[in-house]
Amino acid sequence: MNDHDYKEYISEETLMGPSCVRILKELLETHPLQLSREDMVLDLGCGKGLTSLVIARETGAKVYANDLWISAQENSARFESWGMENRIVPVCEDANELHFEKGQFRALLSVDAYHYFAGKKGFFEQKILPYLKSGAEVLIGVPGIKDGYAGRSEELLAAWLGSEACMFKSPKEWKEIIGRHERLDCAETWEMACFDDAWNEWLAMDQEYARGDLVHYETIIKPYTCLVGIHVRLK
Repeated sequence: MNDHDYKEYISEETLMGPSCVRILKELLETHPLQLSREDMVLDLGCGKGLTSLVIARETGAKVYANDLWISAQENSARFESWGMENRIVPVCEDANELHFEKGQFRALLSVDAYHYFAGKKGFFEQKILPYLKSGAEVLIGVPGIKDGYAGRSEELLAAWLGSEACMFKSPKEWKEIIGRHERLDCAETWEMACFDDAWNEWLAMDQEYARGDLVHYETIIKPYTCLVGIHVRLK
């Protein structure tokens, strides 16, 4: 994957945090997906659809772009402007109340969103597994706290995140949250290498939330946090 292919799409409008393109690049290069045009992929928490564009182009699969905060109508207009209206289906549903067919997806990806709704044991098994085919793969990238500071998110990150600090989990904690299930072939987590590039691209944006993050970057974000990669493969 060449992230420069998406340079024209990266803007204050489409980015909502550390560069999703950089995060997806590492996920897809670390665990390449072998998909066809007949396969369906769920992009869970797609934001303004930049992740869905990358997934569709890089895998060739049909992408269902789901987000609770951005309406399907808004994303539909964006996908049409990108010429992707036949490759990406916009959806606006709560991740806890999805209405897809059982076993519909060959893969699920989620970037900078999963921690908002999936930070408790049982969520993956109850809310995600039913929609995945046998042999499906899951790739997730989320902001988290380094393993050395596990369990101290609220103490160390509150000045930056307030009540949302509790959502930041370490790679080891995320592996425990995914848990074990008879359908899982493997589950792994790691501290992603793209942290600096993803954050620098976001902080360069002339955007209100990026400016707010910049205030805390050197004192809180950089020393304590990381980007957590999660890969799950089903039997």
